[in-house]
Formats: sequence, C-alpha cells, structure tokens
Amino acid sequence: MPADVFSALANPVRRQILEVLREGPRPVNELAARFELGRPAVSEHLQVLRQAELVREEPRGRQRFYHLRPERLAEVGDWLHPFEHYWRGRLRALRDLLDEETS
Repeated sequence: MPADVFSALANPVRRQILEVLREGPRPVNELAARFELGRPAVSEHLQVLRQAELVREEPRGRQRFYHLRPERLAEVGDWLHPFEHYWRGRLRALRDLLDEETS
C-alpha cells in the first residue's frame, strides 16, 4: 500500500526533489549534489517518495535513476481542485475589503 502522499509532500526537501525531477530523470548522486545533505539523507527522502508512489526508480548499470510519477501528483491536484474555488472566494473578499479601505 502506498505511503501517505500528503505526508511525503509535507517535507520541503522532498518537494524540491520533485521539482528537480520535473526536468527529467536524475541519478541519486546528482540529486544529492543539489542539497546540503549527504547522499544517505537524500536516499531516505527518495525512499519516502517511492513509497508514496511519487517517484519510480530505474536501475541503469551501477546507478539508479529517479523519475517523477506525474499521475500520482495529478490525483493530488484532482483532490485539491474543489478547494481552489474556496480560496479564490476568500482572496476576492479580502481584495474587496482592502479596496474599500483604500478608497
């Protein structure tokens, strides 16, 4: 069973890893070089992302490349979509209030 995707996304390092992987598959050494963390720490973050099915691992010779799994993020987006309407309404109300105060 996949790990909780929201728990996986709660960590800023894991979100940054996903942003890097948007550019394309990367080996763990390249990912680790982008952070002020050791390779073991980055590997632990990648394990959490794998368990949440947000990335997949592909062995290539002696290296392991990580790929973004956009379909899993699409599921998150689909779940969050109804809340966009709520926040747009709240932001519109705030804008209207600020407009009234400045006029």
